Amino acid sequence: MNIILLGPPGAGKGTQAQRLVERHGMKQLSTGDMLRAAVKAQTPVGLKAKAVMEAGQLVSDEIVSALIGDELDALAEGQGAIFDGYPRTAPQAESLEAILASRGKKLDYVIELDVNEDALVERITGRYTCATCGKGYHDTFEKPAVEGTCDKCGGHEFKRRPDDNEETVRTRMAEYRAKTAPILPIYEAQGIVSRVDGMADMDEVTAAIEAILGKR
Repeated sequence: MNIILLGPPGAGKGTQAQRLVERHGMKQLSTGDMLRAAVKAQTPVGLKAKAVMEAGQLVSDEIVSALIGDELDALAEGQGAIFDGYPRTAPQAESLEAILASRGKKLDYVIELDVNEDALVERITGRYTCATCGKGYHDTFEKPAVEGTCDKCGGHEFKRRPDDNEETVRTRMAEYRAKTAPILPIYEAQGIVSRVDGMADMDEVTAAIEAILGKR
């Protein structure tokens, strides 16, 4: 089973991908993680990527395709993959199809976590964590029982990510829409796109994804 998981930053892709890994033994293939691992391991593709990055250039689709091919070849027999952050363009979608086909594989599902932009802005901009133990809180949805005191460790220092602001979130949303717009029609034509309410409770989102996977 091979899946593309789509959704803007903050939609909960990471959480759902991790649950798919735990439930189905799948492997999450994130292009950023793959690049860092290949560079660190000094694989032939990693060395090529390192040279490109050190020259201040963007890593080409050819290099990313080679990385994905290496990762697919390393999967255990019958193990599925979750593609995270790739493909982002129509040529990348075509390339992924060719990479899979050459290994007797195919994409089974493209699942998009659908979000309401205004609600997502509220979800992300309200987030903060305890500076001591890292427990997460929210201005509206999850406040400490005692204001200014962490429920878990009793700490009094809290922090917010500098990029958790409305302007950044809306820019990310616009970028996401621009990047996914070219690839969705390709997969819709194949009848493999499903959408899930990404604003629902995490467990409800998980259940909805499992229901989709259980249809085949």
